[in-house]
Amino acid sequence: MSENQNLLAEQRRALILDEVRRRGGVRVNELTRKLGVSDMTVRRDLDALARQGVLEKVHGGAVPVVEASTHEPGFEAKSGLELTAKEDIARAAAKLVTPGTAIALSGGTTTYALAQHLLEVPDLTVVTNSVRVADVFHAAQRTSGQRQGAATVVLTGGVRTPSDSLVGPVADQAIAALHFDLLFLGVHGISVEAGLSTPNLAEAETNRRLVHSARRVVVVADHTKWGTVGLSSFAALEQVDTLVTDAGLPAEARAEISEHLPRVLVAGETDEDDRDAEDI
Repeated sequence: MSENQNLLAEQRRALILDEVRRRGGVRVNELTRKLGVSDMTVRRDLDALARQGVLEKVHGGAVPVVEASTHEPGFEAKSGLELTAKEDIARAAAKLVTPGTAIALSGGTTTYALAQHLLEVPDLTVVTNSVRVADVFHAAQRTSGQRQGAATVVLTGGVRTPSDSLVGPVADQAIAALHFDLLFLGVHGISVEAGLSTPNLAEAETNRRLVHSARRVVVVADHTKWGTVGLSSFAALEQVDTLVTDAGLPAEARAEISEHLPRVLVAGETDEDDRDAEDI
């Protein structure tokens, strides 16, 4: 970790969380020394991360939270995590979209960030089971009016999950009747053994329908999703065409993933993200 007193709170907390996960725990005095900030600042950061449910404070420091495979964090809890990584991933993923195509966006905070980068791509048809993603496009239309080339948005019905996704038989039936050029899929966890997984059984089935209806599948997932396994798997890595991730994913993980899918795009590290969807 860098001893930089000018780190933003978001960056500092991301470094703290990475250190806790990597080492299995860390002490306050170690963090103050490595980050070059005060004891009080570190404790405030630990309080904030504990409120988000991503670590547990203990006497003198913090340890990781060991989540059950059925634990599903809400949208608000996830939205404050890995903000820079999600923004980088969203920017790179948006460059894969060709004007005039039909795309699908699953639920999740990374697909929500992606939606905001797609507002200026003309003539898209966007299918989503995410209330939050649909709101991005609808809010833009309310602000600027029905402009030429604005996206046509299809929001599936269904039962709302803690992550504000719509799932269940209604969503499954709607998705099964559609066909997309490109699916952008957010995930709870990704691993070689379990593939793509989620703690929500109904969401797993809806995600299976999304994958089945797509010509190409792009997973958008920051490095913290690697090695996480939810209760239900819904796709193997071999069903994915491209993984868009961030520079925090270790080199050995990139190599392992690359053995199972055609392309791993690390946002911000290569010029490959200038290629369009036809190159996936």
